[in-house]
Amino acid sequence: MEPIVVTLEEARRLAVLAQRLAGPRPPATKEKVMELFHALNCVQIDPIRAVERTQLLVLWSRLGAFDPALLDRLQGEDRLIFEAWAHCASYVLTEDFPLFAHHMTDEYDGGGVWGERIRTWMDANAALRQHILDRLAAAGPLATPDFEDVSVVPWESTGGWSNGRTVTRMLDFLYYNGTVLSVGRKGNTKYWHLAERWLPPGTDQSEWGEEDVVRRTTHKSLRALGIATAKQINNHFIRKRYPGLAQRLAELQEEGVAVPARIVGSDGEMWADKWLIHRESLPGLDAIRRGGWQPRTVLLSPFDNLICDRERTQQLWDFYYRIEIYVPAAKRQYGYYVLPILHGDRFIGRIDSKMDRKSGVYTIHALYPENEADVTGESGRAIAATLGDLAGWIGAKSVELGENIPTAWRTALESL
Repeated sequence: MEPIVVTLEEARRLAVLAQRLAGPRPPATKEKVMELFHALNCVQIDPIRAVERTQLLVLWSRLGAFDPALLDRLQGEDRLIFEAWAHCASYVLTEDFPLFAHHMTDEYDGGGVWGERIRTWMDANAALRQHILDRLAAAGPLATPDFEDVSVVPWESTGGWSNGRTVTRMLDFLYYNGTVLSVGRKGNTKYWHLAERWLPPGTDQSEWGEEDVVRRTTHKSLRALGIATAKQINNHFIRKRYPGLAQRLAELQEEGVAVPARIVGSDGEMWADKWLIHRESLPGLDAIRRGGWQPRTVLLSPFDNLICDRERTQQLWDFYYRIEIYVPAAKRQYGYYVLPILHGDRFIGRIDSKMDRKSGVYTIHALYPENEADVTGESGRAIAATLGDLAGWIGAKSVELGENIPTAWRTALESL
């Protein structure tokens, strides 16, 4: 099949559309949130709440204001999502349990020093393991502090970061062997339960072979990206766990699921990389070409699925983004917790902001445009509208503006 030739603008729009960041926002219902999960595959979890926790920001960027309790219900009552390791710790679909169970047992059953060390340590602490299983059977879901440390051999890590966290490590390893799952949160506190007790009736708990797992995750990764290279597929969803990816992609191309494509850059030159478009994205490409593009202006979490692959973000959007949480304050270029501004199919800037929940003040420390040409009254009004929505949703009583804000954008923000 001859590759489909797309412009860089069309490629960007395909990617944004696949991530549900264009077009009218859907209502924030259970059904629409689940549609989002099926489109995104995973939503990263992070405890930092400088503005709002990333798992909530990712959904807000696509839904607008919604009740965060809805996410808790989807996990706790409906058991439609659970926590697993995708590209990072994430909420994932319960129906995808076999994909994650395959990697859980790989971690535990694998050979080498690490796998042997886990099994030996768990055997030495059989009493702690049994205590956890008994407590969960009697009263689960339970949080880590609900268990007693009855270990014989405390956990010691080579780097020292998890020394003394013996109960936590036992829970981690019981997760690795598929015995327990993280099934709920209150703030940053995780709750655990026995997998056999928590998984809904009818959940596929069969053991999938590696080829089937990689085929399914490859399909889901490409669909979530819209358009991607093999390397980008490998970096998405279940990151870097795609053995035999080339063969699975060849199969998907033979079946017409993955369609070859090439990108023409803004300079008119054809990019050397080989790209693929998921066939479910082709109607979106047709709509884009017919003038059906419906842009939004949205703020993204630093861990949003659209930009979690920093190299891809730079290649497609010429947008260099790195989170600076762990950078010393004096060396930060933009700030501690910076939200990229997606304006249609382009990144036009970033916002350094923080919500003080004691005072109710949401402070916009700085707004950094990518290009001075982007600083217009139109873009300023669009930024003000989405910032106003965000401020209202996180419960801000007032918005304060710092000094480092371009004049045209400041004028629009002063109405907040």
